[in-house]
Amino acid sequence: MSLKAVLFDLDGTLLPMDQEVFVKAYFKELAAKLAPHGYEPEGLIKSIWNGTGAMVKNDGSRNNEEVFWEAFRSIYGERVMGDLQYFDDFYRNEFQKAQSACGFNAMAAEVVHKIQNKGIRVALATNPIFPAVATESRIRWVGLEPEDFEIYTTYENIGYCKPNPEYYREILRRMDVKPEECLMVGNDVTEDMVAETIGMDVFLLTDCLINKEEKDISQYKQGSFAELVEFLGLE
Repeated sequence: MSLKAVLFDLDGTLLPMDQEVFVKAYFKELAAKLAPHGYEPEGLIKSIWNGTGAMVKNDGSRNNEEVFWEAFRSIYGERVMGDLQYFDDFYRNEFQKAQSACGFNAMAAEVVHKIQNKGIRVALATNPIFPAVATESRIRWVGLEPEDFEIYTTYENIGYCKPNPEYYREILRRMDVKPEECLMVGNDVTEDMVAETIGMDVFLLTDCLINKEEKDISQYKQGSFAELVEFLGLE
């Protein structure tokens, strides 16, 4: 069956980065922004991770945004809801400084456009733990626009996270495509290659490889963007 859709991960795939360096830069800016509003940095960061863990466990019955803020409120109380403006302002402004912790690969946007020019649909399957405003910024850091993707997942618009296979099933359901008609491209062995378990083809981008479980990756088609181009016959 011919390829109808390619799903791309974002962080470490289209957007080169060392995840630890990026998270450190992101949290540094967030802590500085919210400290004047009564959020002690260490407790704030711990609470962000707590909310992230809740989203990863989400079963699809609610969107990730609701699950995150419920977890956050369990620590800080209802006053959090009055402070949402500060979080939103952060993602629109100070969060942009975290771009300096990321790399840039011109081939990322080039490959996306080449795929589209072949008449193949493109979606952004980035782990939906960020609000849309943050995801849209990171898309632009790649040299693309949100409109370049048929779907891009954010914490507002889906109720699953990677590595839950249901996350991938939900994207394919919305696109009305079958798993065997799709390719998932990502750099994280655990979070991205799990798409193979629902019948999708997968390609492991090794430029910023993450393999926390030290799995044998020899079974996967893999390589750089140049090798992805060759694999897809885009030359």
